[in-house]
Amino acid sequence: MVCVVFEIAENNNMKIFKSEDYNYIFSKNNGMFMRWGKTLKDDPIMCKFGPEIADIEISTICNGPFGTPCSWCYKSNTGKGENMSLKLFEECIETINSNNTLTQVALGIGDIQANPDLWAIMEYCRSKGIVPNITINGKATEEEFDKLAALCGAVAVSNYGDDICFNAVKELTDRGLKQVNIHQILADETLEDCMALIDKRKTDPRLEKLNAIVFLTLKPKGNRNTMHKLSNKEKYKMLMAKCEDRGVTVGFDSCGALPYFEYSRGTKNEEMVKLFAEPCESTLFSIYINTKGFSFPCSFTEGLKDYPGVFVPTAEAVEDVWYNPQFKLFRERLLKTECGNEFKCRTCPHFDIYPTN
Repeated sequence: MVCVVFEIAENNNMKIFKSEDYNYIFSKNNGMFMRWGKTLKDDPIMCKFGPEIADIEISTICNGPFGTPCSWCYKSNTGKGENMSLKLFEECIETINSNNTLTQVALGIGDIQANPDLWAIMEYCRSKGIVPNITINGKATEEEFDKLAALCGAVAVSNYGDDICFNAVKELTDRGLKQVNIHQILADETLEDCMALIDKRKTDPRLEKLNAIVFLTLKPKGNRNTMHKLSNKEKYKMLMAKCEDRGVTVGFDSCGALPYFEYSRGTKNEEMVKLFAEPCESTLFSIYINTKGFSFPCSFTEGLKDYPGVFVPTAEAVEDVWYNPQFKLFRERLLKTECGNEFKCRTCPHFDIYPTN
């Protein structure tokens, strides 16, 4: 495979990837990303050179901000876990970024105090021109907030309660970080909390500079997870309608693209959604690696029998991982779910996560 890759040197702000049928422009300042194929109208089905984004778990240690891990954790993490070392992280990046496709890394962690290599990992990402992002539980010191704001492109704060969540948002936005979001799990059991959070976004001054509320799709995984997906589509429509009515900016994980596409059909936002919203991109544009250095199509497929994992450090180049039979199998299954309409929506091939009526 032959491609031309280069970065604009001015303030190290931009990355441009060029090839015959796959191209992108990425802003390291605000996360703006544009992808196209042979022409600007072409939409590549995947990046054949490797992942654009990596989700890398650097710690499974999670005590929760109040000493109790969350009840919906799909990994069932506790205070007894393991960390990925800086050395292993570097080895993984060297392999999966051998074609220089990576733009961002999402760091998976419970307590940010758990992994002593966290800040060195972020600094290493920056040294390689890769933007680190992270989700935190809200518990952090002044010094830790300083480092998060200085090193991260985006920080999401999981909603463990108004005070710890909203205070963390304010700490980060006061330090000038623009891409600060709240992560809110969306389930039948949390719908009232989701509705209330929309109101609080407009009334609580600590959220004045919040970028967005990101609703996360519930997956039926985890020994402690007893929640349920939304029981009907009307509940989702009610939530989205309230966001629009209140003028609240929202986002969602790629697993949640399908209901948002359906909601947007025929609305004034339909064309914008077609351009900017993307359904599941696992093995097409993104990759997941756990603390041990094993890669899976996505974090939710870890533990499924068809995906025993690929040990990244022993791979000679990204192709050994990206075109491994496990990835090819998931990619084939995922692409078979594509709806074929103008949204090109893909649905999860393994988990039942969408309301059906």
